[in-house]
Amino acid sequence: MKSIGSLIAKRLEPFGCIISYNSTSKKQRIPYRYYLLVDEVKYKQNVPKTEYSISMRLSSYILLYYPDLLSLAANNDVIVLSCALNDQTHHIVNREVMEALGKKGIIINVGRGGLIDEMEMVKCLVDGVIGGAGLDVFEIEPGVPEELFGLDKFFFFGLDNVVLSPHAAMVTQGSLDNIAQLALANLTAFFSDQPLISPVRLD
Repeated sequence: MKSIGSLIAKRLEPFGCIISYNSTSKKQRIPYRYYLLVDEVKYKQNVPKTEYSISMRLSSYILLYYPDLLSLAANNDVIVLSCALNDQTHHIVNREVMEALGKKGIIINVGRGGLIDEMEMVKCLVDGVIGGAGLDVFEIEPGVPEELFGLDKFFFFGLDNVVLSPHAAMVTQGSLDNIAQLALANLTAFFSDQPLISPVRLD
């Protein structure tokens, strides 16, 4: 979990979500005020909340960490993807992960389209292997290959368990203002011989 993932989790916290994450390493400190202790076995079995224990404790850093995406999917209801696309994360969400997420599971992808095996996702959505998906990105942009959806290139629009947006999740006034401020801060630092706020790595 890096900057984007942390900001997503911060926005989910007021809704009382049980926040779990997978990352390249376990984070020692993440700024959250509360964490929940839940009898996860009963939770996943849909036992009414009154019949299992939930306790809330004051904290500034505790989240539920899972060392791999498969275990994360098996123990959560929603997966939000916001990581970078590289050789290690290409198709990180495959059919096995979707099956672990389950029939009520939701996948939200605001990262890169290649993080999900789209062909398998379509099958899982149609067959009810997963409950639904919210997609802001696709493997091939801006076009969606016709072979992905069969004869109907707008196949997704026929599914009532899918929400699509045209790779525009970050296009808000606040986000654009932040980008402009960051660019100005980098220029100011550069011309003042100071370290850049967000240097670009060329390796």
